[in-house]
Amino acid sequence: MIKRFISYYKPKPIKKIFITDMICAFIMAVCDLFYPMITRNIINIYVPNQQFQLMVTWLVILGFLYILKVGLNYYITYYGHIMGVMMQSNMRRDIFEHLQDLPFVFFDENKTGTLTSRIINDLMEVSELAHHGPEDLFISLVMLVGSFIALSTINLPLALIVFSVVPFLVFLAMKLRIRMSDSFMETRETIGEVNATIENSISGIRVSKAFSNKDNEIEKFERNNVKFIKAREKAYKVMAEFHVSSSFIIDFLNILVLSAGGIFFFKGYINFGDFAAFILYIGNFLNPIRKLINFVEQYQSGVSGFKRFTEIMDKNVEYDEPDAKDIESVRGDIRFEDVSFSYDDNKEILKDITFNIEQGKTVAFVGPSGGGKTTLCHLIPRFYEVEEGSIYIDDTNIKDFTRKSLRKNIGIVQQDVFLFTGTIADNIQCGKFDSTEEEIQAAAKMANIHDFIMSLPEGYNTYVGERGVKLSGGQKQRISIARVFLKNPPILVLDEATSALDNATELLIQNSLEELSKGRTTVVVAHRLSTIKNADEIIVITDKGIIERGRHEDLISNNGIYAELYNSQFKNM
Repeated sequence: MIKRFISYYKPKPIKKIFITDMICAFIMAVCDLFYPMITRNIINIYVPNQQFQLMVTWLVILGFLYILKVGLNYYITYYGHIMGVMMQSNMRRDIFEHLQDLPFVFFDENKTGTLTSRIINDLMEVSELAHHGPEDLFISLVMLVGSFIALSTINLPLALIVFSVVPFLVFLAMKLRIRMSDSFMETRETIGEVNATIENSISGIRVSKAFSNKDNEIEKFERNNVKFIKAREKAYKVMAEFHVSSSFIIDFLNILVLSAGGIFFFKGYINFGDFAAFILYIGNFLNPIRKLINFVEQYQSGVSGFKRFTEIMDKNVEYDEPDAKDIESVRGDIRFEDVSFSYDDNKEILKDITFNIEQGKTVAFVGPSGGGKTTLCHLIPRFYEVEEGSIYIDDTNIKDFTRKSLRKNIGIVQQDVFLFTGTIADNIQCGKFDSTEEEIQAAAKMANIHDFIMSLPEGYNTYVGERGVKLSGGQKQRISIARVFLKNPPILVLDEATSALDNATELLIQNSLEELSKGRTTVVVAHRLSTIKNADEIIVITDKGIIERGRHEDLISNNGIYAELYNSQFKNM
């Protein structure tokens, strides 16, 4: 994992900043090591021997070193954070691109808010580690090694006494590292749950208000909020133990230096200047220790975020078979042969499904809920993979086509329309991103939405709001139909496209769908059976498979399940 993390330092702009940052950090550390030695020489040599000119010279040199540190510190603070943000941006890009290639089943099993938390919050901590981690560790090592060398030249026994506390700090850090890692990982997970609850509640705020569910939503949020507090409490408990223990060792170090240094001074082993230099070097010694303590905490937080990042990056993406080819042209023949599918091991949704749809024909699937109608539609563009059997388009197994080209030739209109935050034009253009303004308007006209759009003050540049909240269900549905007109695919899938609409809007949209279906192979999943009376074939599917098939009139005369479903709807009208 460390090797994987380091790979994000390799892009040229980041690598350049990182190397410069480390050079600046090294020079700063060396500058800090000069001060005690200059002080020692002033006390031991320049002042007793009245070498005023040398004292002033070294004080001026010291002043220039501090001015140099200002520039170095600015570079480290500014460009170091820029480097961290660039790495965070690259990770965010990688995980977002990876998410685009993950199968539907991944999103069935993971909450949107949790994924958002991993992309934003976790990577923020990783960014801080990317910047401060190597820099703090490097400065600390340079300061510790430099201080030890300098102190050893003054008095080796006293230097060894001072550095005898380092093994205790290392032991403490190693002992608490695993506990801190587990605590920070749990905290990350609970933050994701809280974000998921917030995202879900805000997305469903209209439903919540409609059913006066404010108290229930607050209660759900509070449950996850309490979990977050408890997870944080565990993490902070370990952090407190680490900080208290390390702070005690550091405080003890001050006593140790004063005691040992005082004894050495009284015994005549060191002079006053050496004693003063030791005291000053302890300051240089304590700063890197504090940095190391902060690094341990930051490392655990950043690494737990990076682990969650890699968990997603290691998920298997959708892939094309090695010999898969792009579809050059599609007629539209569709054939299912003994297709079986289940979402998990508990229940089989489709079992040995076989049927054929000829080019340009319309076939409708009806039946009770849970029979697998929508699942069947999702199998055609390979949103899910069949477990047994095969699906063919134009007598070629769909696995022999690249997914991109397969889906490019399939247009889908669903009941639950999703509009992206943006303008009406932006949302229609999803069907074909290189389309012209004239093509967008032509598609809108065919979907019977152009006149409505032109009645708006900003026309096609009208902002639709998040998920299209500023539009009615029928208006959103017609925009989704306009997308497919613009895409102009040879195969069309209509998944209960009008079931959520009122009768008047349904009639208007049904006309648009009939126009859209002309000359295309069309698969229809319908709840309202009156909309599919003219289908070339109607297939009744239940959890037991295909039960009936035929034209509307034939199925009615058979007086089977279809007739029962149709008559029950007719009675309720």
